[in-house]
Amino acid sequence: MNRITVSARVNLRHLFWLRSLAIFGQLCTIAFVQCFLGVHLPLPAMLFVIAMEVAFNGVTWMRVAQDRPESNLELFGQIWVDLAALSALLFLSGGTTNPFVSLYLPSLAIAAAVLPWYLTGWLATFAVACYVLLGFDNVALDMDNPANLFVYYRAGMWVNFMVSVGLIVWFVARMSRALRQRDAALGDAQQRLLRDERAVALGVQAATVAHEIGTPLSTIAMLTEELRDMARTDKALTPYTADLDLLDKQISLCTSALARLRSRASSQVSRQALAEWLGPFVEQWRLRHPHVAFEQTGEPPADLSLDDSVAVGQILTILLDNAARASRDHVTLRAYPASRAGYVDFEVCDAGPGIPSSLRNALGTVPVESTQGGHGVGLYLAFSSAARLGGTIELTDVAAGAGPAVTDGGSAGTGAGAAVGRPARPRGTRALLRVPVKVGKSAAANAAHAADAAAPDIGSAGAGRPGSAPPNNTEKQA
Repeated sequence: MNRITVSARVNLRHLFWLRSLAIFGQLCTIAFVQCFLGVHLPLPAMLFVIAMEVAFNGVTWMRVAQDRPESNLELFGQIWVDLAALSALLFLSGGTTNPFVSLYLPSLAIAAAVLPWYLTGWLATFAVACYVLLGFDNVALDMDNPANLFVYYRAGMWVNFMVSVGLIVWFVARMSRALRQRDAALGDAQQRLLRDERAVALGVQAATVAHEIGTPLSTIAMLTEELRDMARTDKALTPYTADLDLLDKQISLCTSALARLRSRASSQVSRQALAEWLGPFVEQWRLRHPHVAFEQTGEPPADLSLDDSVAVGQILTILLDNAARASRDHVTLRAYPASRAGYVDFEVCDAGPGIPSSLRNALGTVPVESTQGGHGVGLYLAFSSAARLGGTIELTDVAAGAGPAVTDGGSAGTGAGAAVGRPARPRGTRALLRVPVKVGKSAAANAAHAADAAAPDIGSAGAGRPGSAPPNNTEKQA
């Protein structure tokens, strides 16, 4: 995202460099016509005007270095000084007969580009008044050969035209680009603000729901405990003992998530080492999905730390829950340093049906309704949280059967279902979460807090009931 800049500061900096170029050009022009064209100019007076321009430009440079925005009146004064200095030099060098008299136009064009219309109108009135006065009163040019005046005038007009075109194009083009960049940055900021406002609204709703489900969870826990007590004496309930134990564990996960939600509202985020955090997080997630064939591949980087492990855990919970919904028989997680320095990649893969083409453009931008019973806010919250952390989420298809083709002996390659001469078809989804990290492990004081802080908050997963996973980014075909 581009940084939102204050256009006035850019304008004042440009005016400083334009005035510096103008001073250099004025000195070169005076030296050239004085030495090679036989024109005798009032050098003391003209050099005094240029010296005043140099002093004013020095004050302008000190003003540019200050960290505060400029007003339109200040820019108006800057351009007015340039017009006044040009008028003084023209008065001392022939007035309207000077071919450089049309240099009024570039200054007015610049004023029209950076100032309101009424201030530009005042500058235009001042320029017209100076032009009229220069036609009546000026210091005539003193030339050794007055017969060459027309030739010199044509040459001066050509130089003046080239200089005017260059100044207008350079300044106006640069200012237009700065304004376009500012408009683009403002548009990005507005989009980010709208996304954050929607995420905050969903967070408020999630907190409200978490508060409301506390009493029903307590009732369910009490009934579960009564059923377990009855199962000890009633033989008809004995076969359901394992299910009651599983239900009790799921209720404990829900109540612990609610407790963490209350504690995190008042606690501050602490940095945690990635290797120390990922293990407890994976164990906690597997308790929520004991029937999913899950595999953690590779070793996490040992020298990287997360600034906000709670938010990263919530995002990974949503991605893993989506993968578990798509394929219970194949879910993998891998953490490794990203190709971009200062970032880490979390790769979640499943063997589901893949991303439907109708959902590709909507995933992560708006809540998407799921055919599997979800409310469609889990993945949206994941994208919003990743953007808030300065990270990204990429969703791509996984090519099943990738590997060498079948050999002459009939043995297949590394990909399951690979066929001779036939390219592998996409199957499954690969979710890549990239978040910024810090080099170096967390302090030992944070290690004791790692297990609790790394546990995912299922209340933000967009689930419709306690213990349910958020909507999947891929819709499982019936």
